[in-house]
Parts: sequence; C-alpha cells; structure tokens
Amino acid sequence: MTQEFDMEKIIQDLEKIMPFKDSTREGDIVLIIADQIFYGVVTEIVRDDSRRDEWWHVTFQLLTIPPRRVIWTLREPQFSGREIFTMGGEKRFIKAISWREEEPPAPEDDSAPASGAVPTKKPSRRTSHLKIIK
Repeated sequence: MTQEFDMEKIIQDLEKIMPFKDSTREGDIVLIIADQIFYGVVTEIVRDDSRRDEWWHVTFQLLTIPPRRVIWTLREPQFSGREIFTMGGEKRFIKAISWREEEPPAPEDDSAPASGAVPTKKPSRRTSHLKIIK
C-alpha cells in the first residue's frame, strides 16, 4: 500500500533549500522524487529517433543500495524539472542539482589587477532548514 503525498508541496519546499539547475546534462546529479526521494547520476542522454516528437533515452545510475542503472524515455521538460510526469500511474519529478556556488561576474572596468586575477570573496555557508528525525 503506497502513501499519498503532495508532490507539488514537496517540490516547493525543496526549491527553497536545494540549489537546483535549470537544465540537465550528462554527468549531472539529479534529485528524483517517486515513491521515495533519492539521487541519481545522469550517465547518458540519447535522442529516441523512433518517435516523431522529441523524446530522449535518459540513463541514470541510481544512488541507492544497491546502486541500479535505469533507462527512462522522457521529454526534455520531464528530465529538467519543468514538469511533473507519471510512470505506471505514479507521479515522478527529476531535477539536476548545482554543486557549485555561483561565481560573481568579472568587473568590466580597468580597476582589475594587471595579472587578470579577479579577487574572490569567501563563500558563505548555507544553513540547513532540514531536521534529522530518528
């Protein structure tokens, strides 16, 4: 028996604390929401030429125990987090995670050091809003 949950509410809450990307490429780590929440690595994205519309064979290495390799045929809005979709009657959501902090834009004036190096500020730590429940 599966428990019903509000996928939209979960996504809204996650968008407040997760550094999501707008696109998904090979090598990206993605957050996958299905009957549970887990991570995966996108290992391959290949166009499905058997269909008229743009569909893609997306291969994931699921970071579960044990690790599993799956291939899902999806449209780009489905594997880039712009659309909630269903598989086998169950809602699914996939969105890539950005593990890098945004770098500040380079200054456009002549006050930059002659070496071309741009001074960087110390990255700030993000506090977590998640609680560990045992």
